[in-house]
Amino acid sequence: MRALSRHFCEFPARRFLPGLPPEQVYVDKAIPIKRDPDGSVVSSSSQPSMMALMIEQLRLAPGMNVLEIGAGSGYNAAIMQEVVGKTGRVTTIEYDPVIAQQAQDNLQRAAMSGIMVVHGDGAAGFDPRAAYDRIIATVGVWDVPSAWVRQLKPRGIIVAPIWLEGWQYSAAFQAQPDGSLFSERNLPCGFVRLKGPLAGPEVEMRVGTGSLVIYTGGSAQFDRQAIAMLSEDISEGYLGLRLEARDWTQGLIPYLLLTLAQPFIAGSYYAAEGQQPYGLEGSGVAILSRGSVCFIPIHEAGRALVFGGADALLAAQDVVTAWEQTGKPTLERLRLRLTPRDEAQPAAQGSARAYYSSATTTIWKCGW
Repeated sequence: MRALSRHFCEFPARRFLPGLPPEQVYVDKAIPIKRDPDGSVVSSSSQPSMMALMIEQLRLAPGMNVLEIGAGSGYNAAIMQEVVGKTGRVTTIEYDPVIAQQAQDNLQRAAMSGIMVVHGDGAAGFDPRAAYDRIIATVGVWDVPSAWVRQLKPRGIIVAPIWLEGWQYSAAFQAQPDGSLFSERNLPCGFVRLKGPLAGPEVEMRVGTGSLVIYTGGSAQFDRQAIAMLSEDISEGYLGLRLEARDWTQGLIPYLLLTLAQPFIAGSYYAAEGQQPYGLEGSGVAILSRGSVCFIPIHEAGRALVFGGADALLAAQDVVTAWEQTGKPTLERLRLRLTPRDEAQPAAQGSARAYYSSATTTIWKCGW
């Protein structure tokens, strides 16, 4: 990490975010560089600390050939080029033509013209410069496209933010002898979605006309109008255990994904600060079912807001109790495996859950 820090110092972010004041550039958070007319972020310059963690997951070395999906400002590509050196090369693909040109301009301004910026669909990879030692996606993906696997060298690594219901985890996948992809270290993260035909199912569900948004892989199973109607019956509840935000991000959320009983759907939510739609502000966990929704702000020590019946709250309490009784397992124990659908085996009872991709190419298995 110390060697990587040197590269960040040598290539300060201001070269890739022209026009922004230093107090906005030099903060450890993602910086939007393009938005849709409705304010949704289309592209951003990644959070520096997350960039460093994902580059660590790649295990880069001088001379490597690297493919990046999602050019953004070009900053991440520049750092990786410094790591792989003059004998290595970096190709970065950007779906948005305006962002692709901006990345190209930023790299030229930083005297990094050797990096190839390609305007195209990142899900297709880039055959002309394959095979790659490493592939990294700086966009949230619902599946690992077969093109990436095909363009990867043996013993190569694919680092990608994988959607698991309403959350993303940066996984470092390596191909296994049985044809599956396996990741042992998985880090919580948040990136804009992959654009294009292989973007996957819609995960964003806006509640009513306000600023409350729910993110969940089960949005297609839930009637959006039903959520808005639940606001007529609101109560407050508690999970029975004082919880810090770190408890959720480093253990409880992945445990919830693996153990939440059906027919409940897990997701995350975000409500714009200062607006408090339905009494909510900031981010947290959402548990949904027909007739019952439970919102849990992760910064409020186990407090929950319940809409409709208490079923969703009771389901959340059961998960928290089980997590405590099993020793509060942490994120370090989370493992992800992607298996070709026609070769997949049923998930182990009580220890894993299968997530089916929209492209019908893989089954996701994750377990402790």
